Amino acid sequence: MHITLRRPDDWHLHLRDGAMLQGIVPESARDFARAIIMPNLVPPVVTGADAAAYRDRIVAALPPGADFTPLMTLYLTEGTDPDDLAETARSGMITAVKLYPAGATTNSDSGVRDIEKVMPVLERMAEVGLPLCVHGEVTDPEVDIFDREAVFLETVLDPLRARLPELKVTLEHVTTSDGVDYVRGADTNLACTITTHHLIIDRNHMLVGGIRPHYYCLPIVKRAAHRTALRQAATSGDARFFLGTDSAPHVDAAKETGCGCAGVFSASNTMPLLAQVFEQEGALDQLEAFTSLNGPAWYGLAPNESQIVLEKKPGNFPARIETGAGPVTLFDPGFDIEWRVRR
Repeated sequence: MHITLRRPDDWHLHLRDGAMLQGIVPESARDFARAIIMPNLVPPVVTGADAAAYRDRIVAALPPGADFTPLMTLYLTEGTDPDDLAETARSGMITAVKLYPAGATTNSDSGVRDIEKVMPVLERMAEVGLPLCVHGEVTDPEVDIFDREAVFLETVLDPLRARLPELKVTLEHVTTSDGVDYVRGADTNLACTITTHHLIIDRNHMLVGGIRPHYYCLPIVKRAAHRTALRQAATSGDARFFLGTDSAPHVDAAKETGCGCAGVFSASNTMPLLAQVFEQEGALDQLEAFTSLNGPAWYGLAPNESQIVLEKKPGNFPARIETGAGPVTLFDPGFDIEWRVRR
């Protein structure tokens, strides 16, 4: 049994930099044609020159003959200049801008603390049609970590969209039924990405029987009922839902420690895992829409002409990827993988 798809894209990807970048880029370039690249480096990617330099480093790290296009983003700060941003967008250097609430996730300390301070930038983005990618969680320490997405929708995103309805928003890595319902209830200018791992694990997988640090991510995995809602959304064929792996590598030493980093690395095995999830849901006919069609349509790009073939045949994946920065553990779904990409 096999299925042929247009080559997929990843609409939310972390590649890091330096020695980690060198080891990680080939893992995404193997199956994916394009990816939205997250800008949360240290220091962050905040200007067009930063984005151009980072893109060049990514391209230099590609294996010979690889066909992979990094789609660059800028990190929104309270000091971002609307005119500079508009000019960078017109140049074609960037595909979107990323909003991190300050302190919400890895390398987000330079993010936004007061949405009012970036309203001139958001207004200009709406004017020029530049999408805003949003990490949708509040950072108020009084809000339980499992509720931060739902609270963000109510207190930040909904007021923002009411105030600036022409702004095109990608709500990234949705993890709750609240998020799914919010996107479904929007008439226009809202879509969302869903990760591979949030379709497969819930908080029991992370916590029952011992803490599994390689399942710790932000936004954190939620109850099984939320995972069910995500599966239903991803396999529905609704064009507002598409793949963004949020594949986020950290060396094992930074994960397996007293205060471990948030992030799941899934670039290497995402497509076989998604084939298995969609098969389980009786929706293999919707896999191409989720991975290869809905995202390009949202970002105004043509779908890829090249194809990949997934076959129902067990594949072997390494437990970890060796990089110059150290070993990075690959996402383990907790079951035998029954699909593979034909090479």
